[in-house]
Amino acid sequence: MTAVWKKLKKDEKGFTLIELLAVIVILGIIAAIAIPLIGNVMSKSREKSDFQTARQIYDAARLYVTNEKNGDFQETGGLDISIDDLKDTGYLDSINLPSTKAAITDGKVRFQADGALQYVQIIAETTKYYAGPDIMKGEGASVTTSPGPTPSPST
Repeated sequence: MTAVWKKLKKDEKGFTLIELLAVIVILGIIAAIAIPLIGNVMSKSREKSDFQTARQIYDAARLYVTNEKNGDFQETGGLDISIDDLKDTGYLDSINLPSTKAAITDGKVRFQADGALQYVQIIAETTKYYAGPDIMKGEGASVTTSPGPTPSPST
């Protein structure tokens, strides 16, 4: 019987403590590299979703000007369209800022007299501005102060 037990002990297989520690160290290094990268990806996706919300507000304002104002941007050197006007006329539903889930309480879309988009302002927990050229390109970031007028393209 003891011979059988000795034979079984020799055939035992498993990991040594050093092998287990090596695996734990490797997993720790991978986690130390991956966690900041994942956080950065999530932050950028929040910024992009907020930007796309500004783009949707611009699109709604453009439809509003076309249908309600007959495409006329020339009200005192430009045209401001409030988000409330867009909601009241049915061009925009009640929306939340995707990054924080906060309700958009106010804001406006500012067009210049020539119809060029100057900026989109969104007021939720904070005020964010998105410059017209960034909205038109489809990429950009918010700023905390109102962007100046967009230069008109020369012909």
